[in-house]
Amino acid sequence: MREVKFKSYAKINLSLSVIKKKKSGLHQIESLVTFTKLFDEIKIQENKDKRHIVKFNGKFSSKINKKNTVNKLLKILDQEELLKNKKFIIKVKKNIPPKSGLGGGSMNAASIINFFKTKSFININQKKLLEISKAIGSDVELGLKQKNTILFSNGKIRRNPFNLNLFVIIVRPNFGCSTKEIYKNVKKFSKKQLISSNKKIFIIKNILKSKNDLEDIVLKKYPKTQKLKKIMYNLPKVLFVRMTGSGSCFVAYFKSKNASINASKILKKKYKNYWCVTSKTI
Repeated sequence: MREVKFKSYAKINLSLSVIKKKKSGLHQIESLVTFTKLFDEIKIQENKDKRHIVKFNGKFSSKINKKNTVNKLLKILDQEELLKNKKFIIKVKKNIPPKSGLGGGSMNAASIINFFKTKSFININQKKLLEISKAIGSDVELGLKQKNTILFSNGKIRRNPFNLNLFVIIVRPNFGCSTKEIYKNVKKFSKKQLISSNKKIFIIKNILKSKNDLEDIVLKKYPKTQKLKKIMYNLPKVLFVRMTGSGSCFVAYFKSKNASINASKILKKKYKNYWCVTSKTI
């Protein structure tokens, strides 16, 4: 098999509500999730040697250790003999920063699962697919289809065909957030809000009524994000600003490409040491 190249898109949480803490120690959440055209680039080819080779390169590759989602996926597939003794060379160019709330690692695993399934390297039913995804990480299932997604509090997900058609500026301060540490600080819980898969859930006026419960925790823990959010909210023609996931990225949303580009120039001038990119929802 010749080397095959494909994209692994970043996810963003339009909303995130923490409903309760489960006996397992994990938290029950509900969320509206969408995807952006920001992506990691993955290259895969079969390896004739009797081992997998996983390599990371790119701007955000330096701090990725061996306990990453790609290695975890390959280990599971080998243990269950689903790859039929085939080995692969996988190269991931990291354009999505870690600890940013953009789900880069989880989306990498999901994209590779889709590749293996599409190319018939693995032959599994939906139940097994979800079992493997959840064994890697809670976000992996979200990336199996890059469409607007409703994550209900019971763990079920529904895809939504509604096209947001929004332009975004994604800003990551010069630090990342540990998901585990941020969730440790959750003291208050929200009531369930997402009870249907109606496409109107993704209309802007409804998204504006929601929030990210983890945002206040990050704002308090990292005071510099308070100023960042305020400046982003004052950008010309911005619709709204919200943190994604457990941070540290904040996302500003716009209706037009030109508005997002012009606003990004203001941010890049103000925060020269912050990672700042423009993108568009898929």
